[in-house]
Amino acid sequence: MGTFLTSFKYVVFFLTLIVGVPIGYSYAKRNPAVERIIFFLMIFFTVKMEDINFVSRETYRGSSRGFEIGLVDICTMIIFLLVWNRRFKFKLSMPPGAPIYFIYLFFSIISVFNSAVVLYSAFEVWKMVRMFIFFWVVYNYFRDLNQLYDLMGGIAAITIYVTYEVLQQKYIMHIFQTSGPFPHQNSLVMYMIIFCSLIFSYLLNKHKMSPRNFAMWIVIFGMGAGCIVSSLSRAGMILFGLSCIIILAISLGSGLSYKKVGVTVLLLFMSGLLLFKAWGPITERFKTAPEQSATTRVDLAIAAVKMANDKTFGIGLNNFGVKVNPPYSYSSHIEMYNPESEEEKNGLVETTYLMIAAETGWHNLLVFFIFIFYYLFMNIRNYFLYRGSDFQFVPIAFIGGLLAIYLESSLEWVLKQTNNFYQLMLIFAIIAGMHRIAIEKRKMYAARLGQVRK
Repeated sequence: MGTFLTSFKYVVFFLTLIVGVPIGYSYAKRNPAVERIIFFLMIFFTVKMEDINFVSRETYRGSSRGFEIGLVDICTMIIFLLVWNRRFKFKLSMPPGAPIYFIYLFFSIISVFNSAVVLYSAFEVWKMVRMFIFFWVVYNYFRDLNQLYDLMGGIAAITIYVTYEVLQQKYIMHIFQTSGPFPHQNSLVMYMIIFCSLIFSYLLNKHKMSPRNFAMWIVIFGMGAGCIVSSLSRAGMILFGLSCIIILAISLGSGLSYKKVGVTVLLLFMSGLLLFKAWGPITERFKTAPEQSATTRVDLAIAAVKMANDKTFGIGLNNFGVKVNPPYSYSSHIEMYNPESEEEKNGLVETTYLMIAAETGWHNLLVFFIFIFYYLFMNIRNYFLYRGSDFQFVPIAFIGGLLAIYLESSLEWVLKQTNNFYQLMLIFAIIAGMHRIAIEKRKMYAARLGQVRK
């Protein structure tokens, strides 16, 4: 029965690929509503992953476990066809920062020469290629700032869905730390920090909003914040608070208004109620967190540093889970109950940055830092380009949100998980797209001004 279901899943996937993509493209090209639905689904399926794996290794403890392809990729193909069809109206271009990503990918591939299991490295390379395709498509699709309102509508729907999953896990399945539709509670927190930051900034900075819409967005923000608190991730809750403080400070610095003061007071009140409701589980989580967890984090970090120092180009992309265990000596300082047991395995280092250094070298970690901070600084520039406009909420949100997840990535490796990686590339594409639109408008204004003077 299991074999039949697996085979049927592949049949459905290929039918969707061969038949669904052309049909979806055809309808989307003629109907803007269908186009918006497909764009929403492209983001939704980064949350609710529906994938099939070719050559799967589900038991492997690594950042990739197979040659995945899923519904998010199907939706991306449809949007790609729309972008390609409009190439004479909107010139296609390589996103700014893409060369940095190519360097990062190049050094990641070079590390494969040191891999113990090349197949595992190939899994991760395939994922990195998919991420760039997604990034390129979103960047070239994003041509109108009004598309940001479609994005916000999608974020609202996704937040409601994630809240449903979290409530079901918490009150029906009685799970102490909920993860929603994500593989881990830390994945949930990192993903929702970005979307909640956008909602919070939208509430503070949107110029005209009806009382009905205002109430709706307050409720949705409360849902997203509740999901973060329900995960009981200590670092996640603190960094979400940091993101909100940064967004609030920048928003107030951009101009004080009764609305901003009112939103601040209201959200402080809501936060107090939420903390009061969740205070018991939160304090229990802080009190009962095992000391062994902190020790394990340090031990795995030491192992990662050993790997990065031992191999200039790293021990091999997505091979940390192999080489952190015997017969390799990188984990010799970690006490094991039964070193001869095949079932007892050390886990992954709990920081994205040391994992990159261990697997692909210190130099590639530097490239990665340049890549992610390139977009943070571009986003800061966007803030000054859009300051005072109806769209300043986006760069303000990303300043707080990106700083929060960059800090969280020093404590967790989930940024390399598929869900969070997709979201990161979505953010970068929006930042780059907003920058392009602002520069194009400035050039058009300068050209018109020049014509008037003539």
